[in-house]
Amino acid sequence: MSKRKNKIDERQMSLFDVIKECSTRLPEQAKEGEMDIATGLRLALIEAIKGCPLSRHQIAGEMSHLLGVEVTKSTIDTWTAESKDRHRIPAEYLPAFCRATGDREPIRLLAERGDMFAMPGPEALRAEIQRLSEDESRARAEKRKRMRFLEEMEK
Repeated sequence: MSKRKNKIDERQMSLFDVIKECSTRLPEQAKEGEMDIATGLRLALIEAIKGCPLSRHQIAGEMSHLLGVEVTKSTIDTWTAESKDRHRIPAEYLPAFCRATGDREPIRLLAERGDMFAMPGPEALRAEIQRLSEDESRARAEKRKRMRFLEEMEK
């Protein structure tokens, strides 16, 4: 049997604990403007571009290829400029932007604000496999209970 890894901090929660807490949390009274993520999204786009080995021209080219519509360097500049607060990246362009830059933070930011989790494909599949394993364990436990009950009834 393998040893369970100790938590670094007693307050540290596992991913599944966090998901459980979020799913059982009652909706709170919304604060005015709390869903305004324009600045955070703009900063996430800027950081994704900085961390990407491609130039803005190359990112625009890759996005154009992925979307089938023209995206230019100046369009990307407009989305990231603090002075152009009325010009924002369309949500339908975000997956192409994230794939072109290799950075998932902009989509993660949107998901988090919507009280959801965004996981890359392999992690999502691992989570689904874990959920299926837990379902199987519960089903086996229920089957054992019923078998014991049946044995008691037949005695």
